[in-house]
Amino acid sequence: MMNKLGGIVRGDTSKIQRLLSTATSPAKATSQSKPYVVGEPSGPTMKCEVPGPQSKSLLADLSKIQSMDSVHFFADYDKSLGNYIVDVDGNEMLDMFTQISSVPIGYNHPALLSAFDSPSAMRVLVNRPALGVYPGADWAQKLRDVMLSAAPPGLDQVTTMMCGSCSNENAFKLMHFKYMEKLREGRTFTAEEMESCMINQAPGTPNLSVLSFHGGFHGRTIASLACTHSKYIHKIDVPLPNWPVSDFPRYKYPLEENIRENEEEDNRCLALAEEAIANSGNNGCPITGVIVEPIQAEGGDHHGSNKWFQGLQQICKKYDIVYLIDEVQTGGGPTGKMWCHEWFDLEDSPDIVTFSKKMLTGGLYHKPELRPKQPWRIFNTWVGDPGKLILLDAVLKTIKKDDLLGNTLATGDILLSGLKDLESRFPQYLKNTRGRGTFCAIDCDTGARRDDVLAKLRSLGVHAGGCGEAAIRLRPALIFQPWHANIFLQKLEDVLMAQ
Repeated sequence: MMNKLGGIVRGDTSKIQRLLSTATSPAKATSQSKPYVVGEPSGPTMKCEVPGPQSKSLLADLSKIQSMDSVHFFADYDKSLGNYIVDVDGNEMLDMFTQISSVPIGYNHPALLSAFDSPSAMRVLVNRPALGVYPGADWAQKLRDVMLSAAPPGLDQVTTMMCGSCSNENAFKLMHFKYMEKLREGRTFTAEEMESCMINQAPGTPNLSVLSFHGGFHGRTIASLACTHSKYIHKIDVPLPNWPVSDFPRYKYPLEENIRENEEEDNRCLALAEEAIANSGNNGCPITGVIVEPIQAEGGDHHGSNKWFQGLQQICKKYDIVYLIDEVQTGGGPTGKMWCHEWFDLEDSPDIVTFSKKMLTGGLYHKPELRPKQPWRIFNTWVGDPGKLILLDAVLKTIKKDDLLGNTLATGDILLSGLKDLESRFPQYLKNTRGRGTFCAIDCDTGARRDDVLAKLRSLGVHAGGCGEAAIRLRPALIFQPWHANIFLQKLEDVLMAQ
């Protein structure tokens, strides 16, 4: 059947298998035939352009007291439900961006709406403690029951934080502490070290660094921003330490047709990373650790192979530095595993894994040997929020009960194979389909085309995001199902047919 723009209306593709799969075996289509959140819209409904008049009016009001020109539209969170975000002008949009990948199980999920029903849960919310000095009696058990139940394999230490950026900042401290502890050979701080650090001078303030990669994004606080290399607007005019940066692989697609070239790219990037680490001491600024994303999300959805991540870990072990995997955007299940690095068949767990977004709380998991030996070294007023653990507990139980990781794999098969199909039919506009689970992306031929496609998708009721120079990035919730994927694919086809 033809649509109004002359394209073929997409039928049931629930049995389509992923053509470019990173899973060890193709996922089976989910048997769930109803939406996970009862009552969500059956499809997008658009009443006006986005932003509409109400959003424009509210932005004008907000602009009187705050500079936030980044606002796309204002949402009605009372009406948003499941996979659909509703704006203040009444537009119901299929949300494939989900608050920059931070909504785990959709809007107004019953499990979350009821999470604070008990008086004890409400008291946790109202009486927010300074967890580093006055935790509640059940705090250690909560960390075990919630945080450690979702911990990356091999990591049994966890500290909650407020956001991804501060999680990385404190992870960097653990890197530096390990390095300096090794140099001190177990001795205590000297008077000179204690005095000089108070004016940011050596030896108490050593000249140390963290290796990061071109295209990476790790946050906007100072050290995290020093490791961020995705957009100039994040960094310009901000004084930052001159830390080293190396190349993250840039692959040719389809992967199966460019095996030799991509292996050479892995080898090139690994050699550059090792060179930077090996020479850092001679350059007067030793590298104490490496920070890397499993998928460079903000920087353009760049993937690395298993060989790349395995090789990077081996280099870190060779030079006895810390291997930190930043799972702020990939953690919590969108790749079909709780942690994206679980796909990489690493010899050992990473030394540190940072998280936020879909985990609802920030924080870091790490190995026991990285525990600081003195109090107050990893600390802030709140050190997280126990109220967020109540919500995360509900999320984790829902993921298990509804097999949302399985759903994500099955829907990801459909989404990625559909993108491959559109790429083959519109090669003048699309290229480089890639993804794990529903954490998918595709490049347009130009950044201007990408922006135009996103704007037209939104006018048809699909809210997606962009990243890098010309990528469309897809970040749906874990309750995103096959028919949602088909709605998106049909809308994208409509936009491409009209180009």
